[in-house]
Amino acid sequence: MGVMRFLVHPPDKLRGTSEPAHAYLSGMDGRIFPTKVEYSDNVITFRRPMSDSCKLNIAWPVPGLGRPVLATTSLRERDQPYELALELARGKLSEIRESSAMWEQAGMLVPDAFRKTQREAFEKLAKASTAQTSRDLAADLASQSIEKSCQASAILMDAYTIQRLTNIRRTRHQSPGLLGCVVDETLLTEKGSQIFRHAFNTASVPVNWKVIEPNEGEYHWDAVDQLVAHGVENRYVLRGGPLIDLSPGGLPEWLSPWSNDFLNLPSFVCDYIETAVARYQGMIRLWEVSAYGNTGGALGLGEDHCLALVARTLETAKRTDSDAQFFIRIERPWGEYQRLGRHRLSPFQFVDALVRSNLGLAGVTLDVNIGYGPDGCYARDMLSISKLIDFWSLLQVQIHVNVACPSSSVADPHAGSQYSVYNGVWRNNWDQEAQAEWIEHVVPVLLAKPSVTGVFLSNFHDALPHRYPHAGLLDAKGEPKQMYDPLRRQLNHDLS
Repeated sequence: MGVMRFLVHPPDKLRGTSEPAHAYLSGMDGRIFPTKVEYSDNVITFRRPMSDSCKLNIAWPVPGLGRPVLATTSLRERDQPYELALELARGKLSEIRESSAMWEQAGMLVPDAFRKTQREAFEKLAKASTAQTSRDLAADLASQSIEKSCQASAILMDAYTIQRLTNIRRTRHQSPGLLGCVVDETLLTEKGSQIFRHAFNTASVPVNWKVIEPNEGEYHWDAVDQLVAHGVENRYVLRGGPLIDLSPGGLPEWLSPWSNDFLNLPSFVCDYIETAVARYQGMIRLWEVSAYGNTGGALGLGEDHCLALVARTLETAKRTDSDAQFFIRIERPWGEYQRLGRHRLSPFQFVDALVRSNLGLAGVTLDVNIGYGPDGCYARDMLSISKLIDFWSLLQVQIHVNVACPSSSVADPHAGSQYSVYNGVWRNNWDQEAQAEWIEHVVPVLLAKPSVTGVFLSNFHDALPHRYPHAGLLDAKGEPKQMYDPLRRQLNHDLS
């Protein structure tokens, strides 16, 4: 069994937080090791089945930036605990230097402000490395280095995004990708339609099996029909789905007696897939066939059965409408949930298996949310999100990204019960201003990536049922939130 130890200093740095319990170890290839975590006497101990070199990934408080996940460089096992702050400073500096060198080699102009700030980060790290006889001084210098590296990272990402989007719009003379939102009945009102038109060019229409067929053979298509008709009339690009939801409670309850019948269950699922795709053939050209198959939980299905079911649904959808493009949605695309040891496949491996099977998978939708727990994505800076997209681009399929973050930390009566709002992970506590700031940063970064063909807000109106608390464009009173302005600017190609 492999053991890694990290000393936290000052002792109160992570006291009273859940960060040590949610930290995880990853290999050079990105795989995440099942790990048991212990936190005692200011030392975090990680126990895992193997002894390979690895990186520690942990949420770390950074002044003015919240608690983004930072990673060390690859470290070997040793008896003496590593100084955590020092190793995180080394890891972050290495990350920004590697990215800047790669982009500069590709022709990007790296701003002088980045060079100055990363040089200051290096100087702080060098002083921290030589001051380890004074633990207080070394930890303080390491924290200053982390702060400088994070500032340099933000400067680098701003430069990358502006240069990439400018180049895309100069060469393509059009928007770099689809900008959309998951819609609801509010879209059918005059006010809702007008607000939507100024912020988005794509409507993502939910086709929820639990709502469509609450009882076997009893279909309710009216709501979807109206949204699709409105989208066609207004010439929006339409995305439908997800058709099946493989998260806990995501499938119709009447399927429960068939949960262990692996011959008949796929037949029910594929019949619904075929019915839905055929009904909107020629109107909906983009489909999310399934969602959350990588994490699973629906009807107690195991990982292998979820993968097999997703494969069958893709095959059925492609056979029904060969001209449409079919995606699957992936939850927690960094794969942090693997630290618990309940999943054999990483999210990337899950999709890769489907791509290699040649079932007609056109792309993958990544759920990137921030500020939610216990099962949301951990907070990360824009460079980490950029690297996530680069990693998923290795599949050589289209990437859509669904984004969500809260505008308030109070209870949301219309949101799913599996998520709570976590404050302090992105700069300040969550309010409309913080939400707008995150959206203003993340949407251009995503659209600047060559493999990203669409970015979607997770819901439209907070007064109607939705998955993530306070994530909609409209508040509970039906008024647009502050993020409306950056979305409008993005749609109109304003890079200011």
